[in-house]
Amino acid sequence: MNHDEPLFEDALFRQKRKKGQWREVAAPALAAPVADTHAHLHMLADPALALARAGLHNLRFVEAITDPAEDGAVVFDNLPRWLADAVGYVRRISGEAADDPQLLPEVPRVRIAAGVHPHNAKGYTPALEAELTRRLHDRRVSAVGEIGLDYHYDFSPRETQREVFRAQIRLAKEAGLPVVLHMREAHDDGFAILREEGFPEAGTLLHCYNLDAAELARWVEAGCYIAFGGPVTFKKADEVREAAATVPEDRLLTETDSPYMTPEPLRGINCEPAHTVFTAEKLCEVRGAHTPEAKEALLTRLYENALALLNRPATPWQRA
Repeated sequence: MNHDEPLFEDALFRQKRKKGQWREVAAPALAAPVADTHAHLHMLADPALALARAGLHNLRFVEAITDPAEDGAVVFDNLPRWLADAVGYVRRISGEAADDPQLLPEVPRVRIAAGVHPHNAKGYTPALEAELTRRLHDRRVSAVGEIGLDYHYDFSPRETQREVFRAQIRLAKEAGLPVVLHMREAHDDGFAILREEGFPEAGTLLHCYNLDAAELARWVEAGCYIAFGGPVTFKKADEVREAAATVPEDRLLTETDSPYMTPEPLRGINCEPAHTVFTAEKLCEVRGAHTPEAKEALLTRLYENALALLNRPATPWQRA
């Protein structure tokens, strides 16, 4: 992740070139709103500017990921300011259109997913669990995540990861909230734990999927939503595209994992929610939605999927 990128206060997409030069990249023309179901807003250089750009590209929903083990209350405390500042950015970027509020694009609706990442499982104390529970009562929270297992880095012992994963599945079920999963080189164990604990009735989202279609089948059969981000656009990611073509339309989602996993043709710069449009365009191509009508129908369904899973009213547990 490059922290030294210039902050362009406009709606243009740019590709980084040699010698500090930037080349403008045309934005996909999408006829329907899109959603980013996984963004680490607090890790962006200017979250408000990123939200403004997202709105200018018809991105209407963002799920902000936060981990009380490392992020504390950053997202919870700053989100109102980010949203207010994003409106100001939209007005400045829109120029003359700012004189007519009806012509201004909307800033995305933002909901929050809170959970302890498997990297931080070793620090899952009773005090941290109590803090997470308190955060989940915030009615802006719509999911528990990202939670799961990461056997690639093993920053926490594997047995500890499994124990903490189980604890958070139970907490999600108590709260009546869906879970957002992080699984890396641990899909067998993760699936077994979910089957033993019971997949949450509120839903399960498999984030940053990198499985082939054959392995993905059991997750789809279990009723999981599958989110695709930048990797579906990568030049050597044929298996990801083949898998994306197999997911039932009512289980398919778009995401970014901002500031990571920047899609083509913008790889090499930090990712942000607005970049979802490139993933959405590629999913249309992969799934054979080539006409404007077919694209609009597919993207509308994907957007509705995101809202149905992650933009529900507060649960009875949250209202208690």
